[in-house]
Amino acid sequence: MKGSYSPSEHVALTDASTGVRIHQLTSHPSINHATYFLQSSFSPDGKTALFISYRSGSAQLYTISPFPDGVIRQLTDGPAIHPFSPAFAPDGQRLYFVRGGSIWSISLADLEERLVVDFAGSQLGECSLSASGEWLVAAIRIGQQAGLAVGRADGSEWNVIPFPRTVIHPQFHPLDDDWIEFSGDPAPRMHRVRCDGSGMECLYQHGNDEFVVHETFLGSTGDLVYTVWPRELRRMNWTTREHKVIANFNAWHITPNRAGTKILCDTNHPDLGIFLLDAVSGEGKQVCLSGSSNAGSQWRTSRYALAADFEAARSAAAASGTLSWMEASTDTVYGPQWTHPHPSFSRDERIAVFASDRSGHPQVYAAEIGG
Repeated sequence: MKGSYSPSEHVALTDASTGVRIHQLTSHPSINHATYFLQSSFSPDGKTALFISYRSGSAQLYTISPFPDGVIRQLTDGPAIHPFSPAFAPDGQRLYFVRGGSIWSISLADLEERLVVDFAGSQLGECSLSASGEWLVAAIRIGQQAGLAVGRADGSEWNVIPFPRTVIHPQFHPLDDDWIEFSGDPAPRMHRVRCDGSGMECLYQHGNDEFVVHETFLGSTGDLVYTVWPRELRRMNWTTREHKVIANFNAWHITPNRAGTKILCDTNHPDLGIFLLDAVSGEGKQVCLSGSSNAGSQWRTSRYALAADFEAARSAAAASGTLSWMEASTDTVYGPQWTHPHPSFSRDERIAVFASDRSGHPQVYAAEIGG
């Protein structure tokens, strides 16, 4: 229940491939995972680790403090949160998260929840906070209308920016709160828009032959980095739109460090493990193995899903009598997201946090990558 504490589930391990020290942070026989690759799983002071768990029957927020072997505290209960929406406020005193069609904040001191904004009849997706901590953005769908919900973290100046296709991965420019980059699903993928809805444009026109995924900002450079699955890791200049290949490598989910000099990534088909790459030369080293099942039939291809793929997924789900926690149409196409590692940096960038269902249930792991 909310506010309850439970003993540490920490276990120290050694990676079989690299010898790196691994901290298994959770062990409950349920779905447990860290935040999404766009967010940090650590409080700004680095002392508290955040994770999402279904151990109470639905997706809820939990913390481990002090990291890595402190007690586990349950932050939320009641209606499920969106499992990939949590974001720390810059001062570390509050967390923002999505629940249904609403965005909430919760105080880590006393667990008081405050409603930021509610869009009746909607479903909100991933939530991102601007670098200043003043603005929030979330993907939204109201009926058949998709778009972005944007407003201030104090609950004022909220509006919906419509978009003709599904929106995922919205995020603020790290150097300019006025700009939001987001993904249109499917192709063409990369777009940007200002907070007031002006300046909407596609950043890169491409077809289904280029499987562009997991674009994000290359740290404080302000440029974008993205993958053309499963062939290349690329960089795009925010101003000139110039594209440059960083590495011919099957980088999958990517997370740059703050300086934009290093890129943490997982890999798939084949899963070579989790890697740390140089953002200029593309050279890198293996951090550890992931052991994740990396579910999703589409990751065996190099294109976005077509209508036939979704129909096949629905048929397979119906035949098995099971559905993932996501929409039924994406059950076997892109896979349950908790079967993907989604590595991210700790605040001091010496730890790589990731999820793995190697034990039969998704758990949270942290690998020591050094300085």
